[in-house]
Amino acid sequence: MFKTAITRPWICSRCIRRQTPIRWKHTAPALREFGGSFTAGGDAPGAVHDDKTLRKIFDSAKFWNDFTQSSKTGQNGGNVGLFQNRYLTSPEGFMEFANASLRKAKKLVTRVLHAKSVAEYHDVVRNLDGLSDLLCRVIDISDFVRSTHPNPAIQAAATHAHSVMFEYMNVLNTTTELEKQLNIAMSHKDVPWGEQEKTVAEILRNDFRKSAHDLPKAQRERFISLSQEISHVGTSFVDSMAPSKEYLTFRSSQLKGMDPMFVRQFTQWGRVSLPTVGDAATLALRSVQDPDVRKEIFMASRTSSRSTVHKLQTLLQKRAELAKLTGYSSYAEMTLQDKMAGGPEMTRTFLYGLNEQNSENLESQLEILRQEKKKASHYPEDIAGLEPWDKEYYMAKVLAKSRSNQRTPDFLSAYFSLGTVMQGLSRLFSRLYGIRFVPHETRPGETWDSDVRRLDVISDTDGHVAVLYCDLFSRPGKSPNPAHFTLRCSRLIRDEEIQEAHLDQNPLFSSPEEAANDGMSISKTLPAGGVMQLPTIALICDFKTPRDINKPSLLSFSEVSTLFHEMGHAIHSILGRTDFQEVSGTRCATDLSELPSILMESFASDPTVLSLFARHYETDEPLPYEMVAEKLAMDKKFDGIDTDNQIILSLLDQECHSAAAADASFDTTKLYHDLQAKYSRQPTDPPGTSWQGFFGHLFGYGGSYYSYIFDNVLARRVWQVVFLAGRQGGSISRDRGERLKENLLKWGGARDPWLCLSTLLEDERLLTGSDGTKNGMKLVGQWGIKGKKEQK
Repeated sequence: MFKTAITRPWICSRCIRRQTPIRWKHTAPALREFGGSFTAGGDAPGAVHDDKTLRKIFDSAKFWNDFTQSSKTGQNGGNVGLFQNRYLTSPEGFMEFANASLRKAKKLVTRVLHAKSVAEYHDVVRNLDGLSDLLCRVIDISDFVRSTHPNPAIQAAATHAHSVMFEYMNVLNTTTELEKQLNIAMSHKDVPWGEQEKTVAEILRNDFRKSAHDLPKAQRERFISLSQEISHVGTSFVDSMAPSKEYLTFRSSQLKGMDPMFVRQFTQWGRVSLPTVGDAATLALRSVQDPDVRKEIFMASRTSSRSTVHKLQTLLQKRAELAKLTGYSSYAEMTLQDKMAGGPEMTRTFLYGLNEQNSENLESQLEILRQEKKKASHYPEDIAGLEPWDKEYYMAKVLAKSRSNQRTPDFLSAYFSLGTVMQGLSRLFSRLYGIRFVPHETRPGETWDSDVRRLDVISDTDGHVAVLYCDLFSRPGKSPNPAHFTLRCSRLIRDEEIQEAHLDQNPLFSSPEEAANDGMSISKTLPAGGVMQLPTIALICDFKTPRDINKPSLLSFSEVSTLFHEMGHAIHSILGRTDFQEVSGTRCATDLSELPSILMESFASDPTVLSLFARHYETDEPLPYEMVAEKLAMDKKFDGIDTDNQIILSLLDQECHSAAAADASFDTTKLYHDLQAKYSRQPTDPPGTSWQGFFGHLFGYGGSYYSYIFDNVLARRVWQVVFLAGRQGGSISRDRGERLKENLLKWGGARDPWLCLSTLLEDERLLTGSDGTKNGMKLVGQWGIKGKKEQK
């Protein structure tokens, strides 16, 4: 029942695709003072000052050093703790934090279990949500710290605290009396609940059902055992996936077409030992001229080891058993019953519709490759059809011909210093939502690295609404994966909790309000009483740090798009400030959670938005948009092929988690080949390959891999309908930003997402009919990602 917030790295396909950092960009010359005409979105002197400071703290190492030094001058007191959590001033503080949270959690459990009156049953949902929040406070921060903090002692302490709280969460998930009390409260006719409370109650009840609470003891024990086995084998599958052959050996002459300097890295005694997976194999498939060599590399790169396939089969069979144990026909049904799709049938309806919509675009792009192959042949009349190992090679050739010869690949980056991009994001959000980023001094012990910047998110109407920690520069030992972490969710802290904190008299805190949120950021006192615990977010990227402290870090356009994407997750957390943490921000249906982030990528390439900030770091000249247009055209050159790949993988995910997975004869290799042959027009993988063994997302997504491509379609629709695809100033319109915020973002997971979308898009078809979900999924599939004419 109880679960932690979703961490971005596993759900975000776009982010995962960009795991490899770009290390060979040119370093920029000295920073030039920005003299652009666009302001911070407000005329107040403070806003203008904040806007200038925002750029400087990211673009000027000297300014950042001065900023941090001045913040320390005159400060009273010592270490305030990580994220200003007063417990986290030392490794020992993590267990103090966990134990304090456990004491509070056990009090809430007692209240729920002893509820008898109408008033007590009225508070059951709020108390269960508070219980979930206490678990997440420790687990989410500990999970982040153990993977990010450079100090091994603090990592170990965070891991221990995480383990203790996770163990307690598992105890709660086997406490059947909590579910019984929730059911009584939900059936009590005199218990008055608002919309958010009803939604949270329904979510909690669904989670209880998935936890097998209503099963006899022996079956519950099997459920727990199966869950542990799935976690173990799934982790082992992802961590140990391997090809059947790790290396192939060639003569250097066989790899003609590859960069000789790159080949030399793998050459010894005149022989090349080429890895079969990773960048080397990909580069070979794109550049080696000999088709027979490409075929050999392709076969090896698409064939996973028997051990890997066996672990995948075991994972899927155990998931099928778990679903059957809890009364579901399949694991996909178990996963999807509370998602927008509603179930596997509707998911397939969407994917089939999208496949049909994509067919014309796909065929035209495959024909481009066929024609390119004919042009490259001395005997075009003898050329057979496109082979699987031809695709990457001829795509690379077509793209190389399409590139402008007048500019180097990093030419665009001259217009995107990190500071100006952050400045641009703040200016955009100010125009759309009336919020902006304000640099805030960090206090001793507040951050895990001296390079981390703190930004306070300030609203025109509500004041301080969130805290954003930006860890954006690369450093040794840091993960290259871009990610968004919610360290603390939004939640209403009631006066009763503040009063309890007052009675506790904990000397770590200067006020009961501060104690109620462990010292972390809270809102001002609300008119109706209580305070809001503010969303606290960490944004992680891996942008190259300039060697010269007088030079800014310049981003490629892909890195700009990545930053906008991750900020889309952040803005969802910032604006989705609900009273209940269970439904705050990104804690919504999995197949809705990527919409805000993918939508932000459209803003990143919009000419009006780019004019807010994109200027040359030396000359201050505005970005010539035709450069971006050329880059976008290149990126979309083979988007139909990419969409087709994602459809096949989404169908594979569905079939792997269908009822068929319980059958002893279930064969994932045959399944993957059959799906390719039936639904794709691309050349299929040859017999003997088993690429599905490399598809680690089968563990992470488990029936919901379609979510990314689904949200891609939705984001495109929102961009066209709500923001007019940037026309008529739609991309910076406050009215249109408010439309998105009021109808979707502010609700987090507290409202039916189909209702949110129907209202946002002003399209009742998403809700009409005897089966609104099925109609909605079919309609979204028909919209498609790209077509020659706009779908109505």
